[in-house]
Amino acid sequence: MTHYKMYVGGQWKDSAETKDVLDKYTGEKTATCAVSSQEDVDEAVAFCRQSLRKNALTPAQRAAVLRKAGDLLLARTDEFAYDICREAGRLIGDAKGEVTRSKLVFDLAAEEAGRIAGEMVPVDGMAGNENKICFTLRVPVGVVCCITPFNVPLSLTVHKVLPAIAAGNAVVLKPASDTPGFAVKLVETLLEAGLPAGHISLVLGGGDTVGEMLLKNQDINFYSFTGSLAVGEHIKNTIGLRRCSMELGSNAACIVHKDAGDIKKIAGMVGGKAYANAGQVCMRPQRIFVHEDVYNEFVEHSKAFAESLKVGSPYEADTKVGPMISVKEVDRVEAWIQEAIDEGAALVCGGKRQGERNYMPTVLTDVKDSMKVVGRELFGPAIVIIPYSDFDEAISRANDSIYGLQTGVFTQNLNLAMKAAKEIEAGGIIINETPFTRVDTMPYGGIKKSSAGGKEGPKYVIEEMTDVKTILINL
Repeated sequence: MTHYKMYVGGQWKDSAETKDVLDKYTGEKTATCAVSSQEDVDEAVAFCRQSLRKNALTPAQRAAVLRKAGDLLLARTDEFAYDICREAGRLIGDAKGEVTRSKLVFDLAAEEAGRIAGEMVPVDGMAGNENKICFTLRVPVGVVCCITPFNVPLSLTVHKVLPAIAAGNAVVLKPASDTPGFAVKLVETLLEAGLPAGHISLVLGGGDTVGEMLLKNQDINFYSFTGSLAVGEHIKNTIGLRRCSMELGSNAACIVHKDAGDIKKIAGMVGGKAYANAGQVCMRPQRIFVHEDVYNEFVEHSKAFAESLKVGSPYEADTKVGPMISVKEVDRVEAWIQEAIDEGAALVCGGKRQGERNYMPTVLTDVKDSMKVVGRELFGPAIVIIPYSDFDEAISRANDSIYGLQTGVFTQNLNLAMKAAKEIEAGGIIINETPFTRVDTMPYGGIKKSSAGGKEGPKYVIEEMTDVKTILINL
């Protein structure tokens, strides 16, 4: 049986305490992993700080490491994909696609490593400063702690770790305790590509233990986190004035106007993203606002699409909806949906589990804003479809949320599209696609309680992971 070790102090280390790693479809124990102690965490951070002082890499060296690591990753696609499928429950085809897409982030981060620059400041335009020159430099912030989620583990991790390395920082990585396998392989790949041993550490364990140790270590300069709003708020309250970049969830809206076009196609687009990864994606469409003129047609096609999806084993190529991360999460989704039905929601399809770890794709209508399936992040394979009569009403309903990650808008009217772009309260307004859409080069992140501390995307998060120095010369 596989046993995963942590990488601390420039070596792979074991621990007295271990944790079981489960196959998310069968529930069987498939591996064990070390659990880091307070001493391990402190050593990991200290070794990173020491390595930055002794082994600082030039931008060209960082770029070379990242490009080589990307090639090594691609050569191990099947290994990475199998770990992601087994430990996160992702469909095997999606897991392979995640590896291929992650390779592009290596290339993007390598490119950005050579583009980090300050700017000239025209202080000589101020009276009395004619003989002065001023410019800025961007320098590494120091030790970056990356705390990553289970749902799209490799992709969401490389969007944190690789820009941190490209910016010249050292990284302490803590993956979700359910999914350690890919992280071990990622660290192996970076080391094989030539990253100095102390520029990365891997600690393993739960958020309430190892994660808490990381938050309280005062030698960490920056925190990058994706996870729940409650944990994000706790991180902010714990780290104080230190900087962070956090993605914290959503109950993303999607507006389908009467002029949207092919309603069957759009219903399939929405459903395909809503049920992807068993609904365990923060930017997936959850609240679907549909104009009353096309509402019945949209509900009919959504039902047909949901019922066409095969639910089952993530290892089978024709499966479309795999298992959720735990039985506990299936129980929660089941309870929220039943509560909505008890309060008057209409069940169009689904509404039940398949076996212990899968939940059927579900469509609900006649919902109320007070229901959890509307007002909170469901993070499961269900959507609610809500009719509207006026586009302003749809925007207002979409904005009625504590979250503001991304919103999808389907319309052929340019004026309405631009109205949505200006008035919808979200970090990304995606026209004629679902809110699920993310291109790796674009700035990604929400407003309101969906995000904190700046955008992701290699170019944009590197700005967050560097400090600005102002240089003034009196000639």
